[in-house]
Amino acid sequence: MFNSDILQQFSDIQTPFYFYDMDLLSKSLYNLKLVSEKYGYIVHYALKANSNDRTLETVKNQGFGADCVSGNEVKKAVEIGFDAEKIVFAGVGKSDSEINFAIDNSIFGFNCESIEEIEIINELASKKNKKVSVSLRLNPDIDALTHNYLTTGLSENKFGIPLVFLDNVIFKMKNLTNVELIGLHFHIGSQIRSLKPYIKLCDKINQIQEELFENHNIKLKHINLGGGLGINYENPDNELVPDYESFFDTINKYLNVNNNQQIHFELGRSVVGQMGSLISKVLYIKNGVEKKFVILDAGMTDLIRPALYGSVHKIENISKKNIPSKICKYDVVGPVCESSDVFASQMELAETQRGDLLAIRSAGAYGEIMVSEYNLRNKPLAVYSDEMILKNKMKIAF
Repeated sequence: MFNSDILQQFSDIQTPFYFYDMDLLSKSLYNLKLVSEKYGYIVHYALKANSNDRTLETVKNQGFGADCVSGNEVKKAVEIGFDAEKIVFAGVGKSDSEINFAIDNSIFGFNCESIEEIEIINELASKKNKKVSVSLRLNPDIDALTHNYLTTGLSENKFGIPLVFLDNVIFKMKNLTNVELIGLHFHIGSQIRSLKPYIKLCDKINQIQEELFENHNIKLKHINLGGGLGINYENPDNELVPDYESFFDTINKYLNVNNNQQIHFELGRSVVGQMGSLISKVLYIKNGVEKKFVILDAGMTDLIRPALYGSVHKIENISKKNIPSKICKYDVVGPVCESSDVFASQMELAETQRGDLLAIRSAGAYGEIMVSEYNLRNKPLAVYSDEMILKNKMKIAF
């Protein structure tokens, strides 16, 4: 990823910046398309993972749909040119204006998280004399075996409709003339590295579909299993492209699909996570009583995941790439005035000096998209591997 030519060009770019390997993105999308089409599955890319224009254009050009969790994400998907029939709108708190925009743009449908939301969509659709497709996001009470902040399918989570309410929701929907129930939606969490939760989800969906048919004579056209497939943060080079084949093979093996039923997914992190790295320059090597600190010009404002989730990213001293160096342990920290502005504790790196460039890997998802200007810090640049000649002359203040 960081060959000598690229490293030489990095020296002319103001740090910190995000570097995106567009060849790797293309490879990820190619593999995803190949395996998903094997089973006729429909994939909507989750914009919340990374929504810069180059990424979205590349995803859209491969024919994938868009999964949106805000009105502005729906707007962005429309502006980029995603097929409206492939745009889904999820989220626990959709505003009236967001719902109206989605209705006006004739998106595929809404993934709804409460009967109250469905009633509002019905009311707004009736004013436009339109009928809107909705899917019920159900809370299957399945542990995704991931971080507490990334688990969304347990009974105490804010997301989804509890299964005990399902019959009542369907009963109330019979009186709503401007919405049509087309499917079920599930999303049990994020950064899921085991297939066991997905097997449990398939079993739960099979059970729910059987009960829907028995109790309401309902066979739905669409089942959306959400996303959540994780990536290898610890050793990214060992798994630059996720094992989509095992993932979809598992779903195909355990999910009972009705005739003419379409199966949807909303993948984000797995598609773009490994394509991005945050490149930062070393400002100081600070000696503590028992530790050494590498102080970077990038901070939690540029990549908040370690501070927010305690997440782990592989960090490399790319200035010392291919140069024999002593290995030392450092706490890698940023300049933001918060004690949580720490990227790693006791991280092993090649002996590091002021001015060295460090790459914080696997930052293509939930990196640039979550940047803030706290402490009035500048937002980092985005640099793309196929535009290096153009981008390497760009500068920003300080």
